[in-house]
Order: sequence, then C-alpha cells, then structure tokens
Amino acid sequence: MADHKGTAAWTGDIKGSGTLSTESGALNAPYSVGSRFEGKQGTNPEELIGAAHAGCYTMYLTSVLTKHGHQVESITTTSTVTMNPNNGHPVIERIHVSTEGRVSGGNITDEDFQKHAEDAKANCPVSKALSAVPEMTLDAKFVG
Repeated sequence: MADHKGTAAWTGDIKGSGTLSTESGALNAPYSVGSRFEGKQGTNPEELIGAAHAGCYTMYLTSVLTKHGHQVESITTTSTVTMNPNNGHPVIERIHVSTEGRVSGGNITDEDFQKHAEDAKANCPVSKALSAVPEMTLDAKFVG
C-alpha cells in the first residue's frame, strides 16, 4: 500500500486564494476562484484531476500493451474535465480522454489498440475513482 498526500491551504473568504501542494514537493501552485472559474492565472482542482487521470491512464495503457507483447514507443494522453458551475453547486459532468499511441511488435492492429484503450479507460485506478462522473468518453488514435 502507498499513501500519497495533496494539501490545500486557503486564506480569506471565497474571494481569497490558496495554494495546492503535494507531499513530494513536485507541485506548489496558487489557486483561486479566478483560476477555477474565470480563466485567470493559477491552477484548479479540475485541471489537477485531468493531469492525474491522464497520467494514470497512460501508465495503465502502457502496462496492458506491454503485457500483450507490444512495444510502446510513446503514448500521449489528455484528460479534459468539464465542470458546470450549476448555479452555485458545481458539478463535474464530463471527462473526455484523448490518447495517441505509437506501438509496434506483436502484430498490433487498430482494433487491438482500441480494445486496450477502452480497458485502460475502464480500469485505471483514477478512472475508477472518477466513476461518479456521468459521462466519460474516449478517442484513441493508433499510430502503429
């Protein structure tokens, strides 16, 4: 088992600001209402969820492909998290995963790649944690 910690520190009322950080020190970023809802400088929880999801998905897909005898040259994934402000009750209503893989070996076909991409969408740990999101879609591009 491994525990990994993220921390949020906030100062002031809702117009205040805060910092999101990780135990490893890899992240120490400002966030605010402006960075979350108004496109201003800083990060936001949804962006970080997207990055975590893309990272987990990519590692899982790489693992599945490798276990099936394929040589992964590169995989690039973007996870777009769509949040609806919902009249003051924000809700994440959609996540769209877009991945592109350059894979060789083991006579892989586009159909095989699609199957493994769907497996990763359904089974990577972060996808499972995000299963409450009403819609999660996938575009997977095989580059052979």
